[in-house]
Amino acid sequence: MAASFANTQVSGKVATRQVAQGRVAPFRATGVRKAAGAQTSSSLFAGVSVPQRVFAMGGARSVSRAVQTVFAMRDGAVLEGRKLRVAVIGGGPSGACAAETLAKGGVETYLIERKLDNCKPCGGAIPLCMVEEFDLPMEIIDRKVTKMKMISPSNREVDVGKTLSETEWIGMCRREVFDDYLRNRAQKLGANIVNGLFMRSEQQGSDGPFTIHYTSYADGSKMGVPATMEVDIIIGADGANSRVAKEIDAGEYDYAIAFQERIRIPDDKMKYYENLAEMYVGDDVSPDFYGWVFPKYDHVAVGTGTVVNKTAIKQYQQATRDRAKVKTEGGKIIRVEAHPIPEHPRPRRCKGRVALVGDAAGYVTKCSGEGIYFAAKSGRMCAEAIVEGSANGTKMAGEDAIRVYLDKWDRKYWATYKVLDILQKVFYRSNPAREAFVELCEDSYVQKMTFDSYLYKTVVPGNPLDDVKLLVRTVSSLIRSNALRSANSNSVDVSFGSKANSERVATA
Repeated sequence: MAASFANTQVSGKVATRQVAQGRVAPFRATGVRKAAGAQTSSSLFAGVSVPQRVFAMGGARSVSRAVQTVFAMRDGAVLEGRKLRVAVIGGGPSGACAAETLAKGGVETYLIERKLDNCKPCGGAIPLCMVEEFDLPMEIIDRKVTKMKMISPSNREVDVGKTLSETEWIGMCRREVFDDYLRNRAQKLGANIVNGLFMRSEQQGSDGPFTIHYTSYADGSKMGVPATMEVDIIIGADGANSRVAKEIDAGEYDYAIAFQERIRIPDDKMKYYENLAEMYVGDDVSPDFYGWVFPKYDHVAVGTGTVVNKTAIKQYQQATRDRAKVKTEGGKIIRVEAHPIPEHPRPRRCKGRVALVGDAAGYVTKCSGEGIYFAAKSGRMCAEAIVEGSANGTKMAGEDAIRVYLDKWDRKYWATYKVLDILQKVFYRSNPAREAFVELCEDSYVQKMTFDSYLYKTVVPGNPLDDVKLLVRTVSSLIRSNALRSANSNSVDVSFGSKANSERVATA
């Protein structure tokens, strides 16, 4: 029997030996038809893929197609003759940083991304610590923001950033530039970039490899062609609408719609935004988030977002533009963008040898809406755990390694997400609460605590006495704002196109 399969890539003896050593789990192939007079041995083919058809022809047995050797290998099994193979689905910051770390760590890496020139609607703000931590060059940073304005529903402006030193700033970038740099760096370090659209995957048993089905656009065709590849682990970095997340039944979550317009404004007005960012709060610009005007290379990004009233997103966007109208007058819209943004981590972030990172995992903070740093960090942390668990790609790794990443992530960032969730519920629930929030932003202690936490991504211990004073000021501001609330304080009367807010409501 062994002689009849002498041309197979792995002999029955090798397969049997690997099973005995515990390096290969028994695997039952489907679609096998027994030839007349042929006998099979379960021990012989344990852990090796069997030809789909074996048939008799003139007394000789033949194999209808080439045999592909497939092993169902347990975690920790030594890989012989190859490296661990990982597919990263999605080429944003989370996917690119995961691919870079995997490639540097000796793992055979494939990054599948459909839109290699994608520019996600995103404020594009990155904290100072990210520049050094991820070794980012200054040429991909459009602006260094050193001043910010928080603008309340009543248009009260508070200058934020008074506590920043001369060496501290917030980076502003364009996602198409930022993401492209990270992907190219991953490729230079050994990752294989695949221009393709992930469709689905299937696994051969709980310990078997994944077959990924995707549409390849490598030939430049707009239609693409069906293609497959075989890998050991899948990392889903494919955003809020993640197909990988759906495959592992990761669960649903609330999501915001972010809407952004890039506006090229006159040079004198661009000078105003040279190192300044603005944030607007109020029911007119968003019932549960904020509007923004962030400076880019040669334009400003004006946007907003909402979870609770997605159908009105264009009205909120118009209100944001109206609030900033004087400072952006004469501008020309050069790009319009919209995209879903997750509001909290998914109930499930891994299943077997599949992991989720970035927006696919739901790593966007409430209140601030920050996601770039956490996306890149989660991709790197996931990849580091896989590299370590696979001994630099020489052993099979799986859920245990992925769980290491998740445990570290939760220990490090759970408190951050919880605190920002509470802040959003307290301060974004009404216009009086937003007025109190902007008032608090004027406090130097609040600014220092906020910027230190944001810029360096560490929990900054506060002064106990100052913390008590801050609590008293917070409660006082909320009470005072509600007490002074007038009949017309619910919203700012801004125009939506040619109609005032009151007119729009009356005709809605």
